[in-house]
Amino acid sequence: MKKGLRIFGVVLGVLVVVYLFLPKYAQRALIYNTVGIEDYSIFSNRTIEAGTGVEWQVDKLSSKLTIDDVTLEKIEALEPVAFVLVKDQKIIYEHYWDGYGTESLSNSFSMVKSVVGLLIGAAIDDGFIDNVDEPIAEYIAEFNSPTNEHLTIKEVLTMSSGLNWDESYGSLFSTTTEAYYGKNIKELIYGLEVVEKPGVEFKYLSGNTQLLAMVVEAASGKKISDYASEKFWKPMGAVNDALWCLDDEDGMEKAYCCFNSNARDFARWGQLILNQGMWKGKELISPEFVKEATQPANLVDEDGEAVNFYGYQWWIHDANGWDVPYMRGILGQYVFAIPEENAVLVRLGHKRGKVYKNHHPADTYLYLETAKKLLDDYNKLTKN
Repeated sequence: MKKGLRIFGVVLGVLVVVYLFLPKYAQRALIYNTVGIEDYSIFSNRTIEAGTGVEWQVDKLSSKLTIDDVTLEKIEALEPVAFVLVKDQKIIYEHYWDGYGTESLSNSFSMVKSVVGLLIGAAIDDGFIDNVDEPIAEYIAEFNSPTNEHLTIKEVLTMSSGLNWDESYGSLFSTTTEAYYGKNIKELIYGLEVVEKPGVEFKYLSGNTQLLAMVVEAASGKKISDYASEKFWKPMGAVNDALWCLDDEDGMEKAYCCFNSNARDFARWGQLILNQGMWKGKELISPEFVKEATQPANLVDEDGEAVNFYGYQWWIHDANGWDVPYMRGILGQYVFAIPEENAVLVRLGHKRGKVYKNHHPADTYLYLETAKKLLDDYNKLTKN
């Protein structure tokens, strides 16, 4: 017994010593262990201010729409917290779980990459950026180097930068882990180098989006949160302030992730895409940029196959014969814009399906098929 306790004490002592010698970000990663949709509570945040909020109307037929038990069981297996379907700018179906409701904050994770992509378009509209073919080095002096000087905004927008960012979620020492738990994300970005020819191969790297946000800030002279509030959050009538997690107190937004809002307000991004950049008769972003952002980039994937599933930080789905631009996050955060039905579907939750089909998580097909059934039922009701 005493020998066992001594061995335990030695092992514990070794682990403590190892922990103390780890980088601070790695220590934090071990403490928090896994990412979650309420991680805003462990980080400093900057507020994305809402203006005069305008609630979605709830359609009078919404109480008559239901999801069958078999489908609902499949949906609930991935621990959802919100499932909201909007058609013709009215909520026709809404369901919450796990104590969440209409104003509950949830982490967007990588859904916000799509927002940052739109902010590039807004900066072009405002004249802060000339066009997407400009070099990053025009705005980020640290990229004015022999390896990086020719890298363009478009190549970063389309995830074809060729940068040496390590997009590993399971490694304690990956660049992505350091970006999430570290306290100086700009220095991480400044240390990146182009190691593969840009503009050829699609390779999903969170560092690309962080770099885009830094370009927007450098070009506009505004914090990315403030610019997002000014250009979109207030004009779209968001009801609630949102939070954007920072790398440190009064630091830089983790722009590749961590925009925290609720399902109803997240739906506004999908509606903006359906409106081709317009909101109540006002152009928030040029329709030309929205069109370009939601069309496939002229790239190939790692197998040499044409990329038909990604544009400017927006994913593109083809379920049910629909062409669906959508936002997506690592734990199953989705905003789908369904042009054929003038509909937006938002799903937030704790888990995402592990199987992929045509570069899309398999659960996306479940949600879009469920939306189709609800929309079909709704369309039948409106004809009666």
